[in-house]
Amino acid sequence: MEDDPMDEICGSKFWDSNLTWYTEDPDLTSCFQKTALVWIPCAFLWALVCFEAYYILNSKFRDIPWNKLNRLKIGLSSSLILLAIADLGYAIHQSSTGYDVYPVDYYTPIVKLTTFSLSVALILFNKKRGLRTSGVLFMFWLLLAVCGTVQFRSEIRKIFFDTSTQTVYTIVSYVLYYIITISLLILNCFADEAPTISEYPLTKDSNPEDGASFLSKLFYMWLEPLVWKGFRTPLETKDLWNISPQNCSKVVVPNFDRHWEKALHKTTSIESQTASFRKMSGSVNFSDEKTKPKKITSVLPALWKAYGSTFLSGALLKLLADILAFVCPQLLSLLIQFVEGNGEVWKGYLYAVLMFTGASLDTLVLTQHFHRMYIALRMSNNARKESTVGEIVNLMSVDAQRFVEITLFICLLWSAPLQIGVALYFLWRILGPSALAGLGMMIIFIPLNGVIASRVKTIQIRQMKSKDERIKIMNEILNGMKVLKLYGWEPSFEQRILKIRNKEVRVLKQAAYLNAATSFVWTCAPFLVSLASFATFILVDENNVLDAQTAFVSLSLFNIIRMPLAMMPMLIVSLTQVSVSIKRMNKFMNVEELDPNNVDHDQSEMNALLKYIYILQGNLAYVPQQAWIRNATLKENILFGKPFEKSLYHRVIEACALKPDIEMLPGGDQIEIGEKGINLSGGQKQRVSLARAVYYGADVYFLDDPLSAVDSHVGKHIFDNVLGPSGMLRKKTRVLVTHSITYLPEVDLIVVLKDGEVTEKGTYKELLEKKGAFADFLMQHLQEIGIENTSSEADGLIGIEDLQENNLSMDSCDSSSLKGMNSGSLRALYMDKEPEDISLLGEKLIEMEKAETGSVKWEVYVHYMRTFGPILCMCTVLFNIIFQGFLVGSNLWLSVWANDLYGAVNDTSHKSTQDLYLGVYGALGFGQVVSTFVCDLCPRLGCWLAARVMHNVMLKGVLRAPLTFFDVTPLGRIISRFSKDVDVLDSSLPQQISDCIFCLFEVIATLFVISYSTPIFVSVILPIALLYYFIQRFYVATSRQLKRLESISRSPIFSHFGETVSGATTIRAYGLRQQFEQESEEKVDLNQRCYYPGIVANRWLAVRLEMIGNFIIFFASLFAVLARKTINPGLVGLSVSYSLQIAGTLNWLVRMTSDVETNIVAVERIKEYGEVKQEAPWELPNSNVPSNWPSEGTVEFRDYKVRYREGLDLILKGISFTIKGGEKVGIVGRTGAGKSSLTLGLFRIIEAAEGSILVDGIDIATLGLHTLRSRLTIIPQDPVLFSGSLRQNLDPFDSLPDEQLWRALEHAHLYTFVKGLPAGLNHEISEGGENLSVGQRQLVCLVRALLRKTKVLILDEATAAVDLETDDLIQRTIREEFKDCTVMTIAHRLNTILDSDRVIVLDKGEVIEFDTPEALLQDRNSVFYGMAKDAGLV
Repeated sequence: MEDDPMDEICGSKFWDSNLTWYTEDPDLTSCFQKTALVWIPCAFLWALVCFEAYYILNSKFRDIPWNKLNRLKIGLSSSLILLAIADLGYAIHQSSTGYDVYPVDYYTPIVKLTTFSLSVALILFNKKRGLRTSGVLFMFWLLLAVCGTVQFRSEIRKIFFDTSTQTVYTIVSYVLYYIITISLLILNCFADEAPTISEYPLTKDSNPEDGASFLSKLFYMWLEPLVWKGFRTPLETKDLWNISPQNCSKVVVPNFDRHWEKALHKTTSIESQTASFRKMSGSVNFSDEKTKPKKITSVLPALWKAYGSTFLSGALLKLLADILAFVCPQLLSLLIQFVEGNGEVWKGYLYAVLMFTGASLDTLVLTQHFHRMYIALRMSNNARKESTVGEIVNLMSVDAQRFVEITLFICLLWSAPLQIGVALYFLWRILGPSALAGLGMMIIFIPLNGVIASRVKTIQIRQMKSKDERIKIMNEILNGMKVLKLYGWEPSFEQRILKIRNKEVRVLKQAAYLNAATSFVWTCAPFLVSLASFATFILVDENNVLDAQTAFVSLSLFNIIRMPLAMMPMLIVSLTQVSVSIKRMNKFMNVEELDPNNVDHDQSEMNALLKYIYILQGNLAYVPQQAWIRNATLKENILFGKPFEKSLYHRVIEACALKPDIEMLPGGDQIEIGEKGINLSGGQKQRVSLARAVYYGADVYFLDDPLSAVDSHVGKHIFDNVLGPSGMLRKKTRVLVTHSITYLPEVDLIVVLKDGEVTEKGTYKELLEKKGAFADFLMQHLQEIGIENTSSEADGLIGIEDLQENNLSMDSCDSSSLKGMNSGSLRALYMDKEPEDISLLGEKLIEMEKAETGSVKWEVYVHYMRTFGPILCMCTVLFNIIFQGFLVGSNLWLSVWANDLYGAVNDTSHKSTQDLYLGVYGALGFGQVVSTFVCDLCPRLGCWLAARVMHNVMLKGVLRAPLTFFDVTPLGRIISRFSKDVDVLDSSLPQQISDCIFCLFEVIATLFVISYSTPIFVSVILPIALLYYFIQRFYVATSRQLKRLESISRSPIFSHFGETVSGATTIRAYGLRQQFEQESEEKVDLNQRCYYPGIVANRWLAVRLEMIGNFIIFFASLFAVLARKTINPGLVGLSVSYSLQIAGTLNWLVRMTSDVETNIVAVERIKEYGEVKQEAPWELPNSNVPSNWPSEGTVEFRDYKVRYREGLDLILKGISFTIKGGEKVGIVGRTGAGKSSLTLGLFRIIEAAEGSILVDGIDIATLGLHTLRSRLTIIPQDPVLFSGSLRQNLDPFDSLPDEQLWRALEHAHLYTFVKGLPAGLNHEISEGGENLSVGQRQLVCLVRALLRKTKVLILDEATAAVDLETDDLIQRTIREEFKDCTVMTIAHRLNTILDSDRVIVLDKGEVIEFDTPEALLQDRNSVFYGMAKDAGLV
């Protein structure tokens, strides 16, 4: 044998097998100790220095101050440099004095010298660039310490056996070197102090991960304070730390946006567009001069460029973990050889230690891989008008979450084939060509899996489409809940939702069967692969014997294949889901936003004009016709992001007539306004919207009929102080769109539009002189309201004073003077609005969503199991027991088969025995295959049933909740329940419950097999089980609460998003898009603050549980070594091969147990909304109401008292009056008088405290709500329409013939418009009725009233926001069509009730006057006379 080149370097042998392996006292040669054990760690540092350099160069921190830790590191590392110099000097000295000195004595000190110098340089650079810990340096010192142990042992031995002068220096030198190395390893277990300079803004409650050492990060020790706290007390948001600056939206989103914009730029060519408005279609139409087919830009390349480096580092870790996974099967082979043979005992212990070490390294590397692969996809929250709010909510909640989840498993695309390939290589070495039989079996399953995946994808698309549609309609229902309750339409819309949900549920049922089929196929796969391989192995050659080593090493390799094979179907299903989600995201992200050459669709001339002004980048302010109010304080709504200037602010609120409102509130301008301004009247919302525009201080003002919802005196005050020639905006450009003619004489230019075209323009005087369409309309209108001087020959003009005076008489009767004005004031909320609002005066209206604390109550589990079904529960448990029985039986049988080697294998019965073994093994495997299908299908079907029932119960609970529930509950919170929480029930819980039950029985089976094989193992089960239990309890307590907090922090994202979408035009007009994006990002960051600790807690758990599993491997191996003389190799193989699976199974069991417990929170949240306080029953079976009731329309209030809830003051204080059938009665009163309360009481939106209301002699309290509400008719102030056909909006129960609908449309003057639509009655109404004008929407509400045409009609300020022409049409139709009905009109404009039979005047909840208008006007002391006088009528 030739000498090794290393022998010459050392002057002695580099490797000696007799010294190292074939001996009872193993050791390594001196040459190996001085070279390999020193050079390898040093080479490791040099190899990884590039990674360290990358982190140093990309650090965003600077300058760690000098402290004891870094001084000690520098000092000790410098000591090692000096020691290396001393060693080199000693070698030179020894050489000069004639001693034998070899190259190694020079090489090793030089290697040490350069490497330790490098380590000092890295410490200094880390200090300068703000890196508090170094993984590379920690691993270097660890490797150096572990490798140095062997030489340290040798040097200590020399003390006792060799004390020559030559060895004294080397002993002292090495002992010093090793002690310093150990010291540096310990020092590197701690992190340095925080750097003084950071590119990120400093935050309190910083993430402890940022200050954790590498070792702490490796084992997630930095999370333990939070875990302990979560175990002792339920966590709250304040207990959580902020996310790391580099993970904040401010950093992450721009990084993605930069790459996204580049990708868009490559594929998008923007062409100029022109826009024209067509009244008939109610939309702006576009024509491209150059139309190019638009290529869809995918989000994937941008995501890769933004986060690709993270994926790559995670992929490298996965590669390393895959390699380490094959260490244990090779060691198992050696362990079985050891038990079969008579080798040295220390080898058995070495195998046990190596198995533990290999498994532990695999655990740590794999955990870091999953940690790296975590990525939070945040979509840019820009309103794209082609997507409905429901679709966008699903994109944000469901699609984005699926994308996040797939990142954790994306590496399986290459990792699974790699693991299968490597396993097959090792199987070839064991089984030879027989391994190809297994490979063939795998290939057979690929097309089958492809068919299933294709079917799953189709189902997924259908499910997401249905989900979008359901959330969209649910969003509309919640927005229009008041109208639904007033009309009694809840059952129709409930059926619409249930119809869509039933489609979803059918798809989910199909998915349950497909998923069970997938599990069936891939549970078959490992078994059939092993059966095919073993059968081929023993049948192709009679000399092939299936011994313990062949069987169980092969089985452990098959088990490695089992995970990628099992994960592949999940990955394929997830990929199909994600591919659907990516297409939906791509479509959404590619919708063009408003840009300098592009205008998106809208409904009005004002908005089309506004978009073009936006293009010109003008500094403008916009007041929309329907005021957009944020869920914020009154002051914040006015400031709208502008800095507070006290004098300007007070001038603005005075000019906009808000001062009296603010002064009367305990909270003043700090009162919180609810979602969509629920606690403000229409007038208040409009004035706040106007105040916002005035305070903004723009150059150009677009005012879309801002005075329509305010009464006349307020309107005059606002015009004089804000809009008019002497107002605050007198020096600004003002574009006023108005339906009123009151202020036209004072404007500079009038532009008359008709059918989307300009017909006339000029000053008021010029237009009247032209005697065109404008003058004709004006004359006709003024003749109708009784002005006698319209034909004045003097100048042919109508005087400004006449016009204004007479027009004032049309308007509100609410205020006696501006000073005493309460019209539309915030007090109205507490007097006339919904009950919950009263107690919240000056307080927070929208309460924070409450988080349950502690363990999920058992009643939640019981509730879920009841909906699950007892039969399916029992079947699930039974078939899991049967499956594990077959699985354990087949492996025990394999052990028996392998051990038959020690019997007579060459006798004549050998072939028949082999056939018996093979047949029984196959039969037991077939039992596994059948039982696994059933034990996977049962829980999925149970979860499907539970999801269906619980959604329906929640829907029923929400639709039957009183209106006050919706006033104090943000819509985003309710939508979150119907989207994310229902998705958890549909998609997450079935898989988790199935896996949880499966893993539980697998763990029990594994412990049984190991205990059966090595009974002494029972002694460690109890301590391991206790340790496992405590870790699991620690984790679940924290993880569960984090899940709850994350769920709660998610709702505000949706609420803010919905609010932003609805106010998109306003936000863009003010140029505040960035501010709202920032607010959205802050809410996302808060959500991530709750989400990220949950992700890390999973890793914390994985490390600890898998380490417990690794100890089980260690003990199973150790006990096999100890009992090698009494145990057969088959049982060793069985025991250890089972233990190799336990780590992953234990981890997965706790993960799934925890996931079930954290996701069962969704059940808890859905159950909560299913049990909200309900209003009275819709129908009373025993109520015998005549079918034609009310036939007369007599309405009688008898000592009627009402309060909004128990403990509050009465709002109506014992009012009594009778309205005769067919009477027309106006209801007036100053704000707070109780007008709205009277209406709400009549419809039983609020219930009587005392007294009663009788309609045709029947007490309405004895009726079901729908019986009552369906027999009354109301035309509400806000015209609410729903998406769907026009017919559905008019007749949601589809109970009326077309002829009746057309007749009603004709009476409401909509016949021509609807007839002109291509689809007629089936014309699709867009979300919120946005493709109709406000006037058309109000006329649709009139059609609803005409179709119902009951004997009692209530008009609730029905014409406050429509143009004069529409108002006239509505009033005329009501007079004609409801002439025989009782009509109760809540009046804002006195002229609408002057022709009433009688007038009710309310004040402070009491009826103070009730007589004919004539009689009341004749009494100069009457309150009504005072109102008429203020309005200029007398």
